[in-house]
Amino acid sequence: MSQRFRTVRPALAAAAATAALTLTLAACGSGTSTHTAGHGGMPSSSAPGHGMASMPGMGSPSASASADGMASMPGMGTASAGDGLAAARGDYRMASTDSGLPAGKATAYRFTIMGEGGKPVTDFAVDQTKRMHFYAVRSDLTGFQHLHPTMAGNGTWTAPLAALQPGTWRLYASFTPGSGSGKGQDFVLSRTVKVSGMDMASPLPAASGTTTVDGYTVTVQGDPMAGMAHQLTATVSKDGKPVTDLQPYLDTYAHLTAFHQGDLAFAHLHPETEVKGDHGGPTLTFHAQFARSGNWRLFLQFQTGGTLHTAALTLRVG
Repeated sequence: MSQRFRTVRPALAAAAATAALTLTLAACGSGTSTHTAGHGGMPSSSAPGHGMASMPGMGSPSASASADGMASMPGMGTASAGDGLAAARGDYRMASTDSGLPAGKATAYRFTIMGEGGKPVTDFAVDQTKRMHFYAVRSDLTGFQHLHPTMAGNGTWTAPLAALQPGTWRLYASFTPGSGSGKGQDFVLSRTVKVSGMDMASPLPAASGTTTVDGYTVTVQGDPMAGMAHQLTATVSKDGKPVTDLQPYLDTYAHLTAFHQGDLAFAHLHPETEVKGDHGGPTLTFHAQFARSGNWRLFLQFQTGGTLHTAALTLRVG
């Protein structure tokens, strides 16, 4: 994910048109602490620092080995040529022996990125302060976790997942090789796992323009169309007053990812707002491009006072 979250010049922001759009938000995070979020836009539990949020939900297509992974252009807010639904792309493959995980308790998921000649990759570029970004999403989009696993010397990554709800989950590895045939290219590969127990799916909340999380109100504007670059604008307020003390999180004032209802295609929305100390907000702009039309579930993460907040929202893409 080289420079995936890096600030983009205002000239790019000016090129995209905005108009009011509807969305709904709830909770999530990243790191080793966790909090949970569900459908319905309820406030999330706060997680300290680089906390991680968990949510139930998301069945997905099987992890195919087709060249369908996702990569974004370094430093640009452009969409990649893929959608993150493949386990392999080019010389790279996400491998794991874990096909099932227990429900209701914290657990570890181990995987390896295999490269040229079928050898484990151990050289990864740092992007957004991390060498690996990992996402877990449940099939009905009620569950979401964003964390940063650790790698052993042999190339095995361990992702410390918070308790998962029963059902099918898709797990995404987002990275940039530091050497080899894919050096400097962004990859998003994924696999699915079954979490034991009865799978009780929840309906996806309807799109809505404003929601609250941890006492913060988030309003989103934009009018995205599939396959086209657009700008989304998020405004953060609290108690009716603009929020201007957003702190940098992963080298940006807000981290935004999205997953498509049904197939769980992945999209990363790139921030355009320049980072200047602990004075972010109230308005944040993102360069967005979605591969297909339909409902997307967005997860917006921002930090205040050392606490990470995650808002989940439903966005309709034309």
